[in-house]
Amino acid sequence: MLVRQLTYRGLTRPHLRVHLRRPQSSQDMARPSSDLAALREIFCQAKNIAIITGAGVSAESGVPTFRGAGGYWRKWQAQELASPEAFSRNPSRVWEFYHYRREVMLTKNPNPAHLAIAECEERLSKQGRAVTVITQNIDELHRRAGSNNILELHGNLFKTRCISCGHEAANYKSPICAALQGKGAPDPDTNDAQISVEELPRCEHKGCHGLLRPAVVWFGENLDSDILTRAEKVLDSCDLCLVVGTSSVVYPAAMLAPQVAARGVPVAEFNMENTPATMKFKFHFHGPCGTTLPPALARHEAEQT
Repeated sequence: MLVRQLTYRGLTRPHLRVHLRRPQSSQDMARPSSDLAALREIFCQAKNIAIITGAGVSAESGVPTFRGAGGYWRKWQAQELASPEAFSRNPSRVWEFYHYRREVMLTKNPNPAHLAIAECEERLSKQGRAVTVITQNIDELHRRAGSNNILELHGNLFKTRCISCGHEAANYKSPICAALQGKGAPDPDTNDAQISVEELPRCEHKGCHGLLRPAVVWFGENLDSDILTRAEKVLDSCDLCLVVGTSSVVYPAAMLAPQVAARGVPVAEFNMENTPATMKFKFHFHGPCGTTLPPALARHEAEQT
């Protein structure tokens, strides 16, 4: 797939759009259908379903997206904090940001869209059919909903990686270290805690004691090659692709569904608004994912019992 040409995470830039351009045809320009019955007929025949999810799914669980108007933590947008350069300059501030996000996530629950995906995966697996979630989200809500086949393109908020020894591990401590207790308030008037590096989360693997960072893919970093390879394999073999709650502006994830559509596979988008990729897809369902997605994934009358 062309995604191999662009494996680092970044926002849409004009010079990157060339990777998605191809000659326009009448099919490209046709308005996507919102015919649920037509999608359901395709769904009941599909053997390998890929579901690409983005921040819009988590937003319906009350998870801050840090996108668009008002999408700030204190006075910074996410891309100003979620980068290797930001962590190098001010690891205390970046850890406050991620500590806040971790603590918020501990208060949130999967919504009907997460639950519908998980139920669909379990049900279809008994019929010899596969459902794979390819998510840009780092919040683990899909896993908590019961999904098992999950590829996390951008990492996991509840994993850490040591910048010294590279050891990666799950970490659900709350707070993740004593110095972050009560820190991370998002209000713009809040002052930085200015925690010393020695007091920030440290590696406990074999006495390393190196500085830990969130095991997430920051802007400007490469995606995990193993995860990307597995995602490509799923997308190359899928016979139906759903795109749920993603803005289609963060690369390389934004390239995935259009490439599936380009090889003639039906793609259905579920979103609160049109995206830069909407016109490339066969279907578009407007509205909250928790409302529009469950009817699409419910048991079809033609399914095996």
